[in-house]
Amino acid sequence: MDFLFPHQEYRKIQEAFMNQVYTVIKNGGQLLVHAPTGIGKTASAISPALTYIIKENKNKTIFFLTSRNTQHLIAVETLRKIKSKYNLKITAVDLIGKKGMCNQPGIEMLHSGEFIEYCKDLREKGECPYYTNLHYKGKVSPEAANVLIKLKQESPLHVEEMNSINRHAELCSYEMATMLGKDAQIIISDYNYMLNPHIRDSLLKRISKNLSDCIVIFDEGHNVPARARDLLTANMSTFLIEAAAKETRSLGYKEIGDDIAEFKNVIDHLMKKIPLDKQEIIIRKEDFFKEVEKIGNYEELMGNFSFVAEEILKTKKRSFTQSIAGFMEHWQGPDEGFVRILTRGFGKTGKNTVNLTYRCLDPSLTLKGLVQDTHALILMSGTLTPIEMYADLLGVNKEKAITIEYQNPFPQENRLNIVLPETSTKYQSRNPMMFQSIGKKCTDITNEIPGNSIIFFPSYKVLEDTYLYIRESSTKTLFLEDGQLSKEQRGDLLERFKEYKDTGAILLAVAGGSFAEGIDLPGDLLKAVIVVGLPLARPDLETQELINYYDKRFGKGWDYGYTIPAIIKTLQSAGRCIRSETDRGIVVFMDERYIWQNYKKCFSPDMNIHIEKNPLPLIKEFFNTRIL
Repeated sequence: MDFLFPHQEYRKIQEAFMNQVYTVIKNGGQLLVHAPTGIGKTASAISPALTYIIKENKNKTIFFLTSRNTQHLIAVETLRKIKSKYNLKITAVDLIGKKGMCNQPGIEMLHSGEFIEYCKDLREKGECPYYTNLHYKGKVSPEAANVLIKLKQESPLHVEEMNSINRHAELCSYEMATMLGKDAQIIISDYNYMLNPHIRDSLLKRISKNLSDCIVIFDEGHNVPARARDLLTANMSTFLIEAAAKETRSLGYKEIGDDIAEFKNVIDHLMKKIPLDKQEIIIRKEDFFKEVEKIGNYEELMGNFSFVAEEILKTKKRSFTQSIAGFMEHWQGPDEGFVRILTRGFGKTGKNTVNLTYRCLDPSLTLKGLVQDTHALILMSGTLTPIEMYADLLGVNKEKAITIEYQNPFPQENRLNIVLPETSTKYQSRNPMMFQSIGKKCTDITNEIPGNSIIFFPSYKVLEDTYLYIRESSTKTLFLEDGQLSKEQRGDLLERFKEYKDTGAILLAVAGGSFAEGIDLPGDLLKAVIVVGLPLARPDLETQELINYYDKRFGKGWDYGYTIPAIIKTLQSAGRCIRSETDRGIVVFMDERYIWQNYKKCFSPDMNIHIEKNPLPLIKEFFNTRIL
């Protein structure tokens, strides 16, 4: 097949990948692909999908979905190269969250739900010029029509470029994007635009499409189950109750504010069920209903809170009361595939807080509509393994779906994978002597690396406990990931880290954190990754319920709910090293559990793992050997 491909020639495996994508789209099927770094997933998915639409003259829309905004730019650049190479007219929309496209001042602190209400209120009162300028006498305004023509001519545009054009024209970027979406062959967006049924239905209505008109491609598909579960999860805390009661009373609704404050007593009564030696307990739906009914009728209370929230949003940008009403609505949901947990702990200020959570366990509940109704559905990732687990969790039709696992395309002699089995971050093993041992082994290795290294830890706590010992014996500059860093601060830290590529620095980060996924350090920018311990989920009630639920459904609760998610975080972290076929580097997995069968089986055979208690000679030999 002659694909609309952006580059001069195909990489290894790429042509087979594209042929498979094209066939699945043509037949209206489902495809799950494990495709390691180096195959060129973005171009391999977009090219055949675009070829199908343009050459077959199909009235379909491609949704290329990513979990991070940084991935949008790669997709936009791919489309620009295709447009230039084939002299095509390509209409594309780069769509991020509505809040991220808004030019109103002071919205940064709003949660997404609060922003939606604030935006709705401004529009209804006619107080948003960006929105009112869109129409004139019930039709698209001349200014908006002219800007649409400009956006089409200059497409594909990155969202920031489109926002800039719309801001100067004083037009709403989100509304303009959806207008453009009616003619778009491809929409690049966050997962939520397809996973969240309310957002999805709204967008499809705006662009005059049905799900059957959509070709949906999930990039970094290993993130989809967790994102799908989060969408159906709701939380209420004592902090939220106090804030909602205060804001309601301040507006003059004292009785309703008092009712909200009574929810603190509801939580206090439920807390009596938690044993003194425990921090959390499973709560039944009826337990909460029974306590709330002591205050008043459940539906009536929820209605009162929603009414007050609407009044609050007329003068403020956020409403805690709206969050309480939303939680009450969620709590009425089903029991199957969910768990209800009451947890006591400490907030960011150190103050005692209690959380009541209605937590989704089953991601397939979110994906059901997509799996059944889209024209074609594709999930791809460099860590979509074991692939049968994702087929189970996402609820794809196993008779209809095709699953493929490609091997790593990079030369094996360019990478060295080592398991160092002499330490452990198991909870019972955590003590100063163990942290000192981990720190010593990390510095012994990184002092030998001719360039930059990243050390990934299972948690910020283990990072902090080990940092003291690394600092004592390391000969290199140290950078530390901080969970409180803003996007801009993380970017600045990464740029400063890159500057040490010749002399070598060490970045201490967390597996599953901001630097473990979505960053690219090709060439000489990164020579080694050490993954310390296993980033296992906390053995709390949610994890236990997840294991129980997956055991009941698939007979693989321990693997699906605990072991494999940790290994996927490990492999994502390891994947920061070796980003092109010419890169050379090492990865060290530092924990005794990596040689245990239940973890060892998760490593692909082509990783060619070396188990070494003293890896330094092997590392020295690797970097002293020149590959011709």
